[in-house]
Amino acid sequence: MLAVMYHEGLQEYDFGPGHPLQGNRFRIFPEFLKKTLPEDGNYRFFPGEAVGDEDLRLICTQEYIDFTREYFRAAHAGLTVSQSRFGRYHSMDNLPQGRPGKLEEAARLIIGLEKRACELVMAGEYPGALCFGGLHHAKPGYGEGFCIYNDVAFTAKHLLEKYGLERVLVLDTDAHAGNGTAEYFYESDRVLLIDIHQDPRTLYPGTGFASELGRGPGLGYTVNIPVPPGAGDRSYELVFDELIEPVVWKFQPQIIVRNGGSDPHFADDLTGLGLTVAGFNMIGRKVRKLAEVCAGRHIDILGSGYNLEVLPYAWMSLVAGIADFKVDVRPPFEEAASDRAVAHTEKVVEEVKKNLRKIGKYFA
Repeated sequence: MLAVMYHEGLQEYDFGPGHPLQGNRFRIFPEFLKKTLPEDGNYRFFPGEAVGDEDLRLICTQEYIDFTREYFRAAHAGLTVSQSRFGRYHSMDNLPQGRPGKLEEAARLIIGLEKRACELVMAGEYPGALCFGGLHHAKPGYGEGFCIYNDVAFTAKHLLEKYGLERVLVLDTDAHAGNGTAEYFYESDRVLLIDIHQDPRTLYPGTGFASELGRGPGLGYTVNIPVPPGAGDRSYELVFDELIEPVVWKFQPQIIVRNGGSDPHFADDLTGLGLTVAGFNMIGRKVRKLAEVCAGRHIDILGSGYNLEVLPYAWMSLVAGIADFKVDVRPPFEEAASDRAVAHTEKVVEEVKKNLRKIGKYFA
C-alpha cells in the first residue's frame, strides 16, 4: 500500500506559457494513475498543506525566502515587477514567462506534502510514500534550473533533525545532476547522495563529475555517476548492479529518498539519455530491492520530464516497479531505442570505483 501525497495546488507550480516546466504534469499523472490502477488496496491519496517560513528556514536564508515570496506572488498577480534584483537570487531560467501560476505557494505545498510523507512513513503507517516535486537545483540562497525551494534537501534534513536518523540515502536518478542537493550535504556523513545523471560536460548544470566525492567528514558520501549520452536500460542496470547496490548495502541507510522523473527517457526534449519506459520499471524494481535494507522505508519524489506524451507512462512504470504494482505499462508510441553506451558506461563505473578505492570507501 503506497501513500500518494497530493493536492490540486501542485498544478500552480507553473512558470507560464512557453516555459518548459508547467503545472499540467501534476494533473496529467494523478489522472493517469487512477485510470491505470484502482486506488483500493494499492494506494491512498493524502492531502497536505503548505509550510511556513519556519520550515523553509531549514533549507533557505530568510532573505532569499522574502525575495522569492514577494517576486513570484507579484508576478502571478500580473503586477509589473522589476528584474533588477532577480539575478541576485535566481538564474534566468527561473524567470516566469507571461503570467505564471502561484509558484511560490506551490513550492511551499510541495515541501508540506513531503513533510507529511515523512510522518506517515516514520510512524510505520505506510512503508513508502509518493510525492511530487524534485526541485534539486535550488540552494539556500539561490534558485535555478526551474527550482525554487529544494524539497529533496528539506526531506533529508527533516528526517535527520525531526526523527534523529543517522543514515539517509538520497538516490537521484534525474537526468541532471542535483547540484543544489549536493551542496547541502557535501560535508555530511549522515546523508549518502548517489547521483546518476548525464555527463555534465554535455548537460546542465555542469557539475556532478566522478571526482566530486564530498569534503571533510562527508568525503565518500557523495557518489556521482555521470553516464554518457545515449545510456539506456542496459547501462542503468549495470550501474545499479556494479555500483549502487554494493555502496548502499555498505552504507545501510535507515530510509531511501529517491528523486527523479522521466527526463532520462530517450525521447525527452531537454536531455540526451536512452531509457525506455521498461527501463524505468527496472529502476523502480532495483530501488524496491535496495529498500529491503531499511525495512522497505522509502519516499519517492517525481517531477522532471519534458515530453508530456512520455511522462505519465514513464512515471507510472517507475512507480509500479517501486511499489510492486501488478500492472503492465505499455506506451502507445514506438520504443525502439537501443543502448549505444554500455562500453562507455563500463569505463565510468570503473572510474567511480577507482576513486572510491583511493579514499577507502565501499570497495576494497
